[in-house]
Amino acid sequence: MSDTVLDVLLYLFETYTEQEPEAADQDVLRDELLRAGFGEPEVDSALDWLDGLNETSAPYAGIPGERSVRVYNEVEIRRLDLDCRGYLLYLEQVGILSAAQREVVIDRLMALGSDTVDKEQLKWVVLMVLFAQPGQETAFSRMEDLVFEESADVMH
Repeated sequence: MSDTVLDVLLYLFETYTEQEPEAADQDVLRDELLRAGFGEPEVDSALDWLDGLNETSAPYAGIPGERSVRVYNEVEIRRLDLDCRGYLLYLEQVGILSAAQREVVIDRLMALGSDTVDKEQLKWVVLMVLFAQPGQETAFSRMEDLVFEESADVMH
């Protein structure tokens, strides 16, 4: 099976969005994911990714100012194409992400371990980050509308 860590995370996200993010026991989740047919390395990486999400309130030294400009390093530029970087800027400009949340999203995108990230993957990671942060219901709802509105446009 050629599932990726993001496939496992999306399965978890779709399955557990009605529960509190920390409500499920990791051993139970691991067993369920293995029974669902996901590979052991991907499951373990996805659970590590979730642990990292819970630990990342600020994966950098200091909180970026609201007027700060994000300069991407070479690795980030290779993994996040111009479309992704532009979309992150757009989400900040419309108030869905703060500068600090942008950094969490970038940290989690880098933690996926994939060579490149496309805009659709970026959107789902943004949803997962917002879902995991208390008090972000409005931003989550706005992002969810963007994800499903744009998906519907593609289908027509």
